[in-house]
Amino acid sequence: MDLSQRIIRSSIDWSGAGIKLVDYLAGRFTYRSESEWEKRIASGEITLNSKIVPPDTVLQLHDIIEYRPGDIVEPPADLDYKVVFEDEILLVIDKPGNLCMHPAGPFFKHTLWHLLASKYDQIHFVNRLDRETSGLLLATKHAKYAKTLLKNITAKHYMAIIHGDFPESLQADGFLLSANSIIRKKRKFVFDLPDSPPFESASTDFCKISSANGLSLVKAVLHTGRMHQIRATLNSLGYPVAGDKLYGLDEKFYLKQRSDELSDADREKLLVCRQALHSCYLELIHPEKGEKISFSSPLPAQLQNLIK
Repeated sequence: MDLSQRIIRSSIDWSGAGIKLVDYLAGRFTYRSESEWEKRIASGEITLNSKIVPPDTVLQLHDIIEYRPGDIVEPPADLDYKVVFEDEILLVIDKPGNLCMHPAGPFFKHTLWHLLASKYDQIHFVNRLDRETSGLLLATKHAKYAKTLLKNITAKHYMAIIHGDFPESLQADGFLLSANSIIRKKRKFVFDLPDSPPFESASTDFCKISSANGLSLVKAVLHTGRMHQIRATLNSLGYPVAGDKLYGLDEKFYLKQRSDELSDADREKLLVCRQALHSCYLELIHPEKGEKISFSSPLPAQLQNLIK
C-alpha cells in the first residue's frame, strides 16, 4: 500500500448527476476556486472514469472522479492518539478531538487512518467518530472481522457538554430526517413518525451528570448508530452541544469555519475550539474468545474545564 501518493476518489450519486465536473469539484472541495479546479483538470491531475475530460463535462450517475493532488498543505491536527488495547485482531483507540479518521478534503497524512496504516499496514475501522469528537473507537487488523465486530458492540456511551439546564433524564425515541438547512448534511430529530421519507429511526437515552455556568454535562447511551445522532437530537431538543459549529448555537459558524472566517467573537460564543462530545465507554464481545470486554476514557481536561 502506497501511503505517499494520495488518490481522492468520488463516485457520483444522484446529488451530483447532471452537474458539470468543475462545478461539482468547486462545490464539494471548497479549498480551491472554480478557476483553480479548471487548471487542475487541464493539467491531468483529475480524471473522469480514468480519462482526461473538459471541465464542463456533465457528470452521470456512478461516474468515478479521481484526483491526484501534489501540493495540498494539510492543516494542523492533533496526532496524539492512544492505543488502549491491542491483540492479533483488535485495536481500541482513544482519538483526540481534532483528528480526521479518514482522508477527506485537505487531510491525508493528518488522519487516524494514515497514522495507523503506517504502523499496521492494513487497518479497518469498525465504527467512526467525527473529526472534532474525541474518545474510544474500534478497529480491526483483518477485514473479515469488521462486520462481525460491528454487531458485537454491545454498548456505546458518550459524554456531551451542552447549553442549558438539562432534565435529570430523557429518553429520545424518534426519527432523524433532513433539517432543510442550507447545509445539506444537517439533520433534525422528531419524536413522531414523519409524513414522508427519507428518515431513520433513532434512540438515545440521556441523563444529566452535572450542571454549572449555564451548561450541563450529560451522558448519552446509544441504542441506534445514526450519523450525527447525538448532536442532531440534542440540538432539536433545545440543548445544542458547546463548540459545535453545525448543531450548536448558530449553523453560520459552520459556514464561517469552512471559509476560515470565524472571528474572535464567534470563538468566544462557541466556548471551546471543537464540539464538546466524547466517546467515554465501549463494550463488545471478542469475536474469537467470546468474552465481553469493556473500555473507559475520561472526559478530556479541555472539556472538564468548561463545566467547573
